[in-house]
Amino acid sequence: MSDIRIDKYLWAVRLFKTRSLATDACRSGRVKMNGMPVKASHEISEGEIYELNIDQMHRTVQVKALLGNRVGAKLVENYLTDLTPQEEYERIQMARQYGFEKRDRGSGRPTKRDRREIEEFKYM
Repeated sequence: MSDIRIDKYLWAVRLFKTRSLATDACRSGRVKMNGMPVKASHEISEGEIYELNIDQMHRTVQVKALLGNRVGAKLVENYLTDLTPQEEYERIQMARQYGFEKRDRGSGRPTKRDRREIEEFKYM
């Protein structure tokens, strides 16, 4: 089992809900290896490190073992090592806790300036 595609692997270890979402992430450049975007057809091997941008989170993962089919959530740790810094999890937790995107009822749509401030906060 040496020729596993990156999109299939990311789906199998439950980083993406569907394989097509994993493929779209690869196409849009949100999956990188050594700072360079990888195609969905990129064949992975053990020990490689990938950087992923999933929603607002920047994750770093290392391939432990190859697999072809989707596994249960409890078995993911056998195939994947999460190298994401703890600060990233704390940043996401803080953003959820404060609900930065929550707006008062009746305040209307955010202006262009408000939208830019929101995006700056989310993707800093």
